[in-house]
This record gives sequence, C-alpha cells and structure tokens, in this order.
Amino acid sequence: MLDDAKYTPRLKAYFRETIKAALKEEFGYKNDMQIPRLDKIVLNMGIGEAVKDTKKVKQGAEELSLIAGQKAVITKAKNSIAGFRVREEMPLGAKVTLRGDRMYEFLDRLINIALPRVRDFRGVKGSSFDGRGNYAMGLKEHIVFPEINFDQVDEVLGMDIIICTTAKTDAEAKSLLKAFNMPFNS
Repeated sequence: MLDDAKYTPRLKAYFRETIKAALKEEFGYKNDMQIPRLDKIVLNMGIGEAVKDTKKVKQGAEELSLIAGQKAVITKAKNSIAGFRVREEMPLGAKVTLRGDRMYEFLDRLINIALPRVRDFRGVKGSSFDGRGNYAMGLKEHIVFPEINFDQVDEVLGMDIIICTTAKTDAEAKSLLKAFNMPFNS
C-alpha cells in the first residue's frame, strides 16, 4: 500500500489542498514555509511487566510494529534501580518514530478508527501541549487499533503518542490538529 509511487495518504493530500490555505489565512503567514505542519509522531510503550518476564517486551514490540507499520525499537534501562529490580541495559519497552506517509496514515487511523473505539471516549484533552507546539496523549489500551487481534493478546498494554509539529505556539499546533479533525474536548 505505501510502496506505490503514485499513492498519497488521504490526510497528506487534505493538508496540501485545504489546511495549508486555512492556516495561512487564520494566522496571516507571509511565507508558505511558516505554515505549521506535522514533523513526526512517536509511539512509546513502557512495559512494566518486563522486570519479571523479558518476553513481554518482545511481544509488545511486535504489537507496536503492527500498529505503526514499521519495526519497533526495544528501549533499555540506562541505569540500575534496585528498588524496581531494574538492571542497566534491561529491556523495558518499545518505541517507533513515524515520519512522512506512514505518519499521515497512522494519524488517519488514530483519529477515525482507534479513538472512537476507546471506551467512554469524550474527546482528547486540549491542554496537553508542551508550549512548543507538540501534543502528547496516552492510550490505556492498545487493542483499540484494528491491527491487533484481540483474541491473541495476553495482556492489554498502554501507549504514549506524541505528535510533533513545526508550530511555534500551542495555538498554532491546536489549529493544525483541529484541521485534521482531532477530537478535542476543550
């Protein structure tokens, strides 16, 4: 699907055709390069059970790879922490950084498929920006993604999703994500 040279993700085309012009008018940018755009999306899965069973990290990384559409990197502990029974270089989680077409595809699936499947969903928090135009959110269940077969999951894992933009302020980033139909509750 992504290998086809003529294929352009739906949200990427929508950004070029509609969102760019709307943001340029809303904020009065003089140059097209000032218009905020998506830079990358980072998916992170910390697996707390990894201290007892390191196989859980491999399974979590495989599931994260299915969700992201590219291979996940296993993250390891930098320091030993005796209180948590963590040793240096012990595998503790997995992460993926998405850019380009895969990033737009993931955002499309997140907004239109995964978030509506979250139990008691009332929108995502509109105040989770970092002051520099990046948005972070967490999901308690990774099984909301259609790529995960619910019957084969041993344990439901949570994940962090960080959407990095080129926006200078939170207001610009929020307008960009609202244009992509991100369901903010405030």
